[in-house]
Amino acid sequence: MIEQAATVYVVDDDRAARESVIAMVGLKGLPAQGFGSAEEFLAFYDASRTGCLVVDVRMQGMSGLQLQQELKSRGCTLPVIVITGYADVPMAVRAMQNGAVTFLEKPCQEHELWRGIERALNQEQAQQTLRRQRAEIETRMNTLTSDEVVVMRKLLEGLPNKRIAADLDIGLRTVELRRSNIMRKMEADSLSELVQMAILINFLTPSIH
Repeated sequence: MIEQAATVYVVDDDRAARESVIAMVGLKGLPAQGFGSAEEFLAFYDASRTGCLVVDVRMQGMSGLQLQQELKSRGCTLPVIVITGYADVPMAVRAMQNGAVTFLEKPCQEHELWRGIERALNQEQAQQTLRRQRAEIETRMNTLTSDEVVVMRKLLEGLPNKRIAADLDIGLRTVELRRSNIMRKMEADSLSELVQMAILINFLTPSIH
């Protein structure tokens, strides 16, 4: 399900084409905003805004592919749909390598464009959910003491309590207490869940054997 707060940003120096996409999106019940150039969009956009980008490849000034690359270099995860009347294989390859959700030729069918927009917005929604989850886990991590972090690393290595106690030269009861505090503060019901949290925030990198 697409969140209503998501906005479809349309960047195209062809006013008629731009307004056509905006009108179509509006009929689907979603907000859309148009820009006549990549530079105009960059001056407006900030990473806190959610949605997707529909951009033409060939425009005056910065091209659509250059805009896509610029957003990528800024760490922007806004999903991109690339549209052009001058499609060729190299352009399609570059767009997809830069992370485009889809690449469409003008004049594209309305249902094809809408399908691409839906896919892009669903992707953005999933990314937003993932970012929220990471932020929540990192907030919990910040409540751990330095000693608890050390024990957590040992737990994630798969070491039993007795081994952890021996490695750290502390009592078994101390390890058990710190382990209990870790599980409570991290809101983890199992060691498996704790491992998943650690991987999600890159505290633990999964190994392949």
